[in-house]
Amino acid sequence: MNKHFPIATALALAGFVAACAPAAQNDADTSEIVGSAPTATAAPAAAMSHAEWAGKWIGVEGMFVEITPSANGGYSLVMQSDLDTVGTYIGTDTEGGIAFERGGQLLLLRAATGDQTGLKYLAGKSNCLMVAEGEGYCRD
Repeated sequence: MNKHFPIATALALAGFVAACAPAAQNDADTSEIVGSAPTATAAPAAAMSHAEWAGKWIGVEGMFVEITPSANGGYSLVMQSDLDTVGTYIGTDTEGGIAFERGGQLLLLRAATGDQTGLKYLAGKSNCLMVAEGEGYCRD
C-alpha cells in the first residue's frame, strides 16, 4: 500500500472542509459605496482584472476618466468628474469594477450602458463605465 495515501487523503479532506467553510467577514464599512455597486472587497489580481478598460473614456461636457494600469497591479485614474474637479485616484480591482476613494467616499467604477448612466448624451451607447447615475463615461 502507498504510504503517501493517508497524507493525500488528509490534504484533500482539509481542502474540502476549507471550501465549505463560510467566508470570513470583512469588518470594513462599505456602506458609503455609491448606487447599487457590489461591496468593494479586494481580490487577487489574477482572479479578476479590468486592465481592458485602460485608456480614455469620455463623458459629457468635457468629463473623462483615463485609466492606466500601475506597476503594483492597481490603476491610476485621472478623472474630471464635474466641471470643477480634476483629480488622480488610486484604483484597485474588485468584484464588479475598480474601487477608488474620492472625497473621502469609497466608490466603484463599473461597466454600464449609456442608458444606465442616466445621461442623455450617452444614451444608446453600449461600451460605458459609470460611478453613479449622472456620472458616466463611454467609448464609441
